[in-house]
Amino acid sequence: MKQLKQTFTEIFGAGNTETFFAPGRVNLIGEHTDYNGGHVFPCALNIGTYSVVHKRKDSKVRMYSINFPDIGVVEFDLNHIEYEEAHNWANYPKGVLSVLQQKGYDITQGFDAVFYGNIPNGAGLSSSASIELVTAVMVNDLFGFDIDPLTLVQAAQQAENTFVGVNCGIMDQFSIGFGKENHAILLNCKTLKYTYSPMELGALSLVIANTNKQRGLADSKYNERRGECEQALKDLQQIHKIDHLCDLSLEDFEKSKYLIENPIHRKRAQHVISENERTVMASELLKLGDIQAFGQLINESHQSLKENYEVTGVELDALVEAAWEEGAVGARMTGAGFGGCTVNLIETEKMDAFMAKVAKRYEQTTGLSPAFYPVAIGDGAKKLSE
Repeated sequence: MKQLKQTFTEIFGAGNTETFFAPGRVNLIGEHTDYNGGHVFPCALNIGTYSVVHKRKDSKVRMYSINFPDIGVVEFDLNHIEYEEAHNWANYPKGVLSVLQQKGYDITQGFDAVFYGNIPNGAGLSSSASIELVTAVMVNDLFGFDIDPLTLVQAAQQAENTFVGVNCGIMDQFSIGFGKENHAILLNCKTLKYTYSPMELGALSLVIANTNKQRGLADSKYNERRGECEQALKDLQQIHKIDHLCDLSLEDFEKSKYLIENPIHRKRAQHVISENERTVMASELLKLGDIQAFGQLINESHQSLKENYEVTGVELDALVEAAWEEGAVGARMTGAGFGGCTVNLIETEKMDAFMAKVAKRYEQTTGLSPAFYPVAIGDGAKKLSE
């Protein structure tokens, strides 16, 4: 906080400032279910994006990120907000401002803002949605709009879809907007109904591990998987009145999977429908405080992502299998796949030894060095008091 304010003063001069924070997020279980009308189970993290802001008297906006010093101060006018490649990270906050203006909110007075994020870049922990939500909460407070959290979340998603041009679902923004300390969120992606489940970890800790493999295939394979799911759905619709794969129970799927003639499409549907049931079950197990059984579901999720959905790859499998061998209560890939991160539930007192041993095994298998981020489950986007 001190560094942020000091940087603000150095760049924009002294002034009364307000401070805001939006977390990163990780999805604990429920992978590739979102676009199939199912449930996801994310939580907000205690790492994220901070912003310090001071209102101006004109319509100019000036932004600076401590993470991107080479880009320098990004400046634009509220009467003329356009996507500019050179503005890099600043296109995310610009997108949020643009969407809120389109929704009729009168943002005509500019501001100066300094941003700082401690989410590792490219780790799949949603740094872009974190920047969007810290901007949305900041603007809402700065101008006294009193916008409800869901509208802010949807505005942030719309900014990423239409302004930045990334076709993401709502999970990232939702979990960052609605995060609650020591709780995970069971979110129905179709209806946006949600419930909180307590994450009482006791003697366990949550550790994110980064494969440090660039996710080159993720986008093209993601579109391929979506197409395979759509085809499987069409086959099942011959006898089932369903709009999404996740409208079907696993029991009903087992009885009618013969309708999906293509064996690959059948495997994709098998993953999606079983993963949706695992996700709902995970929420129930945490309400009962059964963390061991929850860990087992996480392991089963990875197996299904590997065998049925085929989105893991050598690096993710090596990292997860090393975690299993070193005693993780639960470990799996998280995110789109083909690189990125794993989420691990491990005994806190064995954390250092766990990370060292897993790193060694992983390096021997892949030649890459992983990165580890011990995290806690934190609150959603908010204003910070001094």
